[in-house]
Amino acid sequence: MGSSSPRNSSIPGPETLKGKQIWMESATPSKIFWHFGTSGLSVAIATGITHPLDVLKVRLQMQLVGQRGPLTGMGGLFVQALKNEGPRSLYLGLTPALTRSVLYGGLRLGLYEPSKYACDWAFGSTNVLVKIASGAFAGSVATALTNPIEVLKVRLQMNPNARQGGPMIEVRRIVSEEGIGALWKGVGPAMARAAALTASQLATYDESKRILIRWTPLEEGFQLHLIAIAGIMSTLITAPMDMIKTRLMLQRESKQVGSYRNGFHCGYQVMLTEGPRALYKGGFATFARLGPQTTITFILCEKLRKLVGLDAI
Repeated sequence: MGSSSPRNSSIPGPETLKGKQIWMESATPSKIFWHFGTSGLSVAIATGITHPLDVLKVRLQMQLVGQRGPLTGMGGLFVQALKNEGPRSLYLGLTPALTRSVLYGGLRLGLYEPSKYACDWAFGSTNVLVKIASGAFAGSVATALTNPIEVLKVRLQMNPNARQGGPMIEVRRIVSEEGIGALWKGVGPAMARAAALTASQLATYDESKRILIRWTPLEEGFQLHLIAIAGIMSTLITAPMDMIKTRLMLQRESKQVGSYRNGFHCGYQVMLTEGPRALYKGGFATFARLGPQTTITFILCEKLRKLVGLDAI
């Protein structure tokens, strides 16, 4: 027949997948270290570059808590922060953000590949549903383990005075005043967000690469990695969960609305008192940050993996 065929008919066949299945069996301590290390380092660098947008996002999400009204845009908040608090305010919470990036980023990206191949070994498939499930698992586990650092980060981002004592002083204050459980505030929505984010990012990136390699002249390299990255869908899916997560973590800073019992109650209260669109407060800042951060993370991670002798994601 005259129908078109894939450029490379040798793309992941059974033999290739069998080789991939022994990933965990052949993993040496050095390979495991670089596998997680390159992931964490790439996320940390991307986080450091885009951190000011994260600070603005959190502040946008905390506008007019429990009430409706005109909101200050991202540009207005940026000017206010520079005028009232100085340029350093845009880097509030940077230390815990970078710490979390190394741990969370290393786990989130690092667990995806072994999870995918474990599913392939168990179910004999690495289709897009397996990739989505692997991404969701990696993101949720990474978030559950690093949630205390995220709580600390958003507290510092909202409180310019907290930086005088440093992150450890703020941790002690949180534990002494609110109990150890406060470090896991918002963990449910955070895990849901991370599961959706990681699944949408990594599964989309992984599957897009596979399709592009098969049906176009593109090969592993910068152009392929850049084209395969998508950020709009991730933002649309995760912005409401991110907003709810922030509200739960900062309940102490918004006492006027009372206590949110859980993520669903928080989302309901936000829609009731502030309107449905309030779930997307900070949405533009999220997208403005997520696009560059995702691009930097994946391109840098691929380069680092190649540098240390690892296969592409």
